[in-house]
Amino acid sequence: MSDFWILLTGALVASCCGVLGVFLVLRKMAMIGDAISHSVMPGIVIAFLLSGSRDSLLMMFAALLCGLLTTFLIQMFQQSGIQSDASIGVVFTALFAIGVVLVSLYARQVHLDQDAILYGEIAYVHWNIWELGGVNMGPKAVWLLGVTLFVIVTVIGLFYKQFKLCAFDPALAAAIGIPVAVFHYLLMGLVSMATVSSFESVGAILVVGLLIIPASTAYLLTDRLGLMIALSVAVGVASSFIGYGAAVMLDASIAGCMVCAAGVLFIIAFLFSPSQGIIVKKIRLRRLAS
Repeated sequence: MSDFWILLTGALVASCCGVLGVFLVLRKMAMIGDAISHSVMPGIVIAFLLSGSRDSLLMMFAALLCGLLTTFLIQMFQQSGIQSDASIGVVFTALFAIGVVLVSLYARQVHLDQDAILYGEIAYVHWNIWELGGVNMGPKAVWLLGVTLFVIVTVIGLFYKQFKLCAFDPALAAAIGIPVAVFHYLLMGLVSMATVSSFESVGAILVVGLLIIPASTAYLLTDRLGLMIALSVAVGVASSFIGYGAAVMLDASIAGCMVCAAGVLFIIAFLFSPSQGIIVKKIRLRRLAS
């Protein structure tokens, strides 16, 4: 039964990250996803210090605020003339370092250590159970990720056209009256939600792999947004299953194997994509030359 919960958790993480990752890749904001996945750490630690518990809802709210703060600071520095990559590097490394210091100072004696936040504990997800009226409802992580996925799908579904236009042509979106800044911060808020929901399963470092790699793979396979989102989720879920199988055989990190599997699928798409694959392009050139 533990295998089922691990696979379900991995699939939910991959689905949450796969939907949002497409918009990050299209808007050339992949590294902002990396920044948010690291910089929400201070919010999580501060929420724990204030409440004395690891309540996921409070931590999600604190992480959401930190994610929005990260986006605001990056935008502010960019508008002040600092290069985009430098702004991202300064903000997320500084905030992440603050989180590490807070953990080492105030949270040494509790189960809130750097390794758990960085690498996750998906192998133990079935032990953290949610009980309602004495009834076992299943792992808390599954419920949290399920709610997060529902929120992400609902928001993207309701404002699909707006997100699509903002991703492909923000200038046109602004010209026709769409509040581009509002949808930008809304997307960043959803990324923050997905990040903190995934902490206990894949950790802060590896969640960025599931945010970007499946979406980048889908980007190589199609130029239609709807199909790209579906492919991104499919690649993420497939990576979860393949990675778990590899982790069992190798006795290695489950989350790490999942992201490695996503990397292998990306390389396959990079080489053999019908439209952009390197090998496919070379075969076409040879046929034209002959």
